[in-house]
Amino acid sequence: MEGIHIILKAEQIGTLFGFPITNALVTTIIVSCLVALAAIIAGRRLRSIPGRLQMLWEMVVGDVYEYIAGVLEDRNLARRYFPLIASIFIVVLFGNLLAFLPGFGSIGFHHLENGEEVFVPLLRATSTDLNFTLAFALIAFVMIEFAGVAALGVLKYGSKFVNLKSPIGFFIGLIDLVSEIARLFSFSFRLFGNIFAGEVMIGLLVALVPIVLPVPLMAFEVFVGVIQAAIFALLTLFFIKIAVTDMH
Repeated sequence: MEGIHIILKAEQIGTLFGFPITNALVTTIIVSCLVALAAIIAGRRLRSIPGRLQMLWEMVVGDVYEYIAGVLEDRNLARRYFPLIASIFIVVLFGNLLAFLPGFGSIGFHHLENGEEVFVPLLRATSTDLNFTLAFALIAFVMIEFAGVAALGVLKYGSKFVNLKSPIGFFIGLIDLVSEIARLFSFSFRLFGNIFAGEVMIGLLVALVPIVLPVPLMAFEVFVGVIQAAIFALLTLFFIKIAVTDMH
């Protein structure tokens, strides 16, 4: 359809010391700075006698911490992995919601590509770049394996996947190993697919019915962005729980 350009990969807007800089990378840097700035401001405004806003925030953080401790059934493990799980949720959430700010995706430049003038936005939603979702999936994957090894030891954790005691145990371990590696891709493509599909739908509706119809869909996509961030963080939590649990 004329006027609609759907590009699967993030567009390159420049280079830095020979490394390509994409619009999704720029958004990721902005999100990281915003999260860090919010953490610094929140940390400096903490009071021993909390106000209403601090009390509300402490209740939310406390409830999330208690939930993680309940799932892991160990407060030491909860204290160790709470920052990871909370950080994953916050960064993915900021990256998803930033795309709905006014002007996001509409500021950019035009350039010629194959003799055709193409618009390249300066910003792109982080989760619509497979590199971003794959990087976060890799972080989650490494931390899940680290959690299992730290809790059970190398040999005991490895015995979940390499079991030579019986043919059935060997095949079950092999299936578990394949499913463990498959998490890396399922993490990446689940988040990427949901957010990218939402952006494509909104773009199509804006082009076809620019006045009324895109509004409820955008509200729904905000909800999807929150849910996808929560799913990514919760799956990381549940897989850590499986990793640290001894075989029965």
